[in-house]
Amino acid sequence: MFDFFSWQHISILLVVALVVVGPKDLPRLMNMLGKWAAKARNMAGEFRRSFDEMARESELAELRKEIDDLKKNNPITEVANSLSGVQADIGNPMEGGGVAAEPVAAAPAEPRSGEFQVTESAPHPAPQAASGTSS
Repeated sequence: MFDFFSWQHISILLVVALVVVGPKDLPRLMNMLGKWAAKARNMAGEFRRSFDEMARESELAELRKEIDDLKKNNPITEVANSLSGVQADIGNPMEGGGVAAEPVAAAPAEPRSGEFQVTESAPHPAPQAASGTSS
């Protein structure tokens, strides 16, 4: 705060104030100067806060404008809009409109080493046992 005053300058100012104002009124003068300094600090802080608030609001307005521009000129949005129009033209395949894709049969998996591939076949008839009596 007192960068432009050295301690020698401040002591000279105090001696001059003591001589001019007098020792009786010097405490009231210092109190009054302190109150003025506090008011000046409060006003400077309020000005700084209001200036920062205005800067923040202008930045937010610029960001909102950029976001709106991006939403309007976004090529992905244009593609999505055109695709939604195409989907509406095709219709829902579950409702019978449009072309439904046929299910693709999965290829049989090959057996691993040491495994056998099991296939379904008709059961073989059981062999008949030979009886000990002949006729």
